[in-house]
Amino acid sequence: ARSTTGQHSTITFSASANCVRYCGGEIVFADIDPETALLDIDRVRSILQESPRGTFQGIIPVDFAGHPINMESFRELADEYGLWIIEDACHAPGAHFVDSHGKKQFCGNGKYADLAIFSFHPVKHVATGEGGMITTNNEKLYSLLLKLRTHGITKEASQLTKNDGGWYYEMNELGFNYRMTDILCALGISQLTRADDGLSKRQDIAKYYDEGFRDNAFVKPLVKHSDMQNQGIFHAYHLYIIKVNERLKLYNYLRERGIHAQVHYVPVHRMPYYMAIGQERVRCEEADAYYSSCLSLPMFPTLTKTEQNFVIETITNFTKELK
Repeated sequence: ARSTTGQHSTITFSASANCVRYCGGEIVFADIDPETALLDIDRVRSILQESPRGTFQGIIPVDFAGHPINMESFRELADEYGLWIIEDACHAPGAHFVDSHGKKQFCGNGKYADLAIFSFHPVKHVATGEGGMITTNNEKLYSLLLKLRTHGITKEASQLTKNDGGWYYEMNELGFNYRMTDILCALGISQLTRADDGLSKRQDIAKYYDEGFRDNAFVKPLVKHSDMQNQGIFHAYHLYIIKVNERLKLYNYLRERGIHAQVHYVPVHRMPYYMAIGQERVRCEEADAYYSSCLSLPMFPTLTKTEQNFVIETITNFTKELK
C-alpha cells in the first residue's frame, strides 16, 4: 500500500526498514530500550498518541541480536490502533518469551505478528548462502505471498478470471522472482537437524563470556544470560554484544590481533539515504548512545573454548593497558 507509514526500530539492518520504502511508504523511527536495544514500546505508544488516527498502518519490531521482543504487548498496542505487525525475526530462530498466560511464544510463530521474516544469510543460524523465509498464520496473506514470489502469477482456479485449460495461468499482482533454488532449500532443511544443538552452543558461549567479563568493570554485556533465564526469556544469541568506552581503540586492538569484532548496527536513521528524506530530524537518543559504545564479539557454534579464551584475555589485556 503506497500510503503505508510504519514505525520501526533504528537499531537493525537497513533491509527491515527499506521494505516499506520499496512500497512507496514512509518510515518513522522510534527509539530503543537502552537495557536491551529492542524497540521501546513506550516510545512507540507516545508517537501513536501524538499522531492523528490513521497516520500509521503498521509496526516492525526487531528481535535484535536474538532477544525475543514481547510481541504480545505489541499486538495489544497494534490492535488498539488498527495496525499490522511484521516481526523481523532474522536473528532469533528458536528464541522465545513467556506470555501473560505462562505459555512459551517462539519468534515467528504467527501468534501475534501478521508476518515474520527469517534470514538464511551465511552468518545466520540456518545458512543457505542467501534467501530467507516468511511465516504467517493468515491464510489470505499466505495466498498472496505465493503469488508475489512468482511474478504475481497463479494457476489456482478460484483466483482466475477465466480458464482456457489445464495450462492456463494469470498474473493478477505485480510480483517478482523471490524463489529460492531447490538446492539452497535442501541445504537449509538439512541444517534443521542441527538447529537445537547450535542454539545450545550459543547459550554456552554467552554464559562463558558473561563469566569471563564478570570482574571487568570496563565491559558491560548488553544482556546477561542469567537475567534472561530469570525473565523467562530464551535468547537465540545471534550476536553477543558488549558496551565499552574507547570502542574504536578496542575494535582496532582486536583486529590487529586477528579477532574480527563487529558493530551492529549503525542506526538506520543516520544513513545518508534516510537523512536525505527527512530523518535528520529524528531524535533517537538511546539508539545513538547505544551505537557509540556497542561491539559484537565472535559468536558462532563452532567457536572453541581456546578461541573464546583468547578473545576474553585480549580484551582483559586491553583494559589493563588503558589504566
